[in-house]
Amino acid sequence: MAVCHHQAPFKLFTPLPPPNPKPIFLCNLSLPSRPTILTADPEPLFTSVKAFAPATVANLGPGFDFLGCAVDGLGDFVSLTVDPQVLPGEIAISEISGDHNSKKLSKNPLWNCAGIAAIEVMKMLGVRNVGLSLSLEKGLPLGSGLGSSAASAAAAAVAVNEIFGGKLGVEELVHAGLKSEEKVSGYHADNIAPALMGGFVLIQNYEPLDLLRLSFPLDKELIFVLVSPDFEAPTKKMRAALPTEIGMAHHVWNSSQAGALVAAVLQGDVARLGKALSSDKIVEPKRAPLIPGMEAVKKAAIEAGALGCTISGAGPTAVAVTDNAEKGKEIGERMVAAFLKDGNLKAVASVNRLDRVGARLVSSIPR
Repeated sequence: MAVCHHQAPFKLFTPLPPPNPKPIFLCNLSLPSRPTILTADPEPLFTSVKAFAPATVANLGPGFDFLGCAVDGLGDFVSLTVDPQVLPGEIAISEISGDHNSKKLSKNPLWNCAGIAAIEVMKMLGVRNVGLSLSLEKGLPLGSGLGSSAASAAAAAVAVNEIFGGKLGVEELVHAGLKSEEKVSGYHADNIAPALMGGFVLIQNYEPLDLLRLSFPLDKELIFVLVSPDFEAPTKKMRAALPTEIGMAHHVWNSSQAGALVAAVLQGDVARLGKALSSDKIVEPKRAPLIPGMEAVKKAAIEAGALGCTISGAGPTAVAVTDNAEKGKEIGERMVAAFLKDGNLKAVASVNRLDRVGARLVSSIPR
């Protein structure tokens, strides 16, 4: 399938968007191991819809495969249309656009992040009477560590669900997205869950899937500085670099840091959050040497005043946190310079807030 990669898209700094509206998904979820499949053949309520899903930061340092969050201002769009030229019960990908190697992506829905998720939702809904045409607009670079495949899958899942009236809950949509992720980079929900739910999400269990939404206080400011170098780090390759066994001391250390990070999120303690995010002793030490300049970039971020810095997901994007947007811009400039000096890589920086909403419908045309 198309391994949802990309290349640095944004300008050196993208404008910081206003705080999010009230979240549409508010839930702590204990999900069934098998999603509900509806037997009815639903009628579409719209002739076309458009959905958006945000970028995500997985792992957050010590939270490998069980912590992630959504980031505002960056993401993918999926447009979906009822199409009489597509066989009933099937979906066709009509267009893939974007400036980030989007031409690498397959238009075969069985080998495309968005297509796989869309098919799964159609199965759950029991769609047999209409065909759908899907258009994917990539706003995220491939293989960037920003949850590109998850954003495509989440936007597609929401689009299919909404065109038929939103009959499925977020739990079923997470299952659909996991089918896509499984084919792209492995069975992990730390991108797809926050892409759909927004905010911070903890995966307590995978079988059955058990998700906890962690509420970061509304009155606290949390700024992410995302710096993406012109370098591709496929998730499967970066996962292959990880150890299969770890020592007890590192297990205890990472467990304590992950606990501190969760507490910091719930308390809105950005300083403690940053400290925990920077403290991974298991995954980051294995992946950082595979990303040219990463260790120098982390050092530059901390010296510029960041409260913490680590690799976003599998990389190569570096993520730093602060509580001040202007400070975030300065931190980003220093990180970009470090990537160029020590890694010989051009990079772009983006300053963003937490996305508290997750994937959502942005427009629709009634039938």
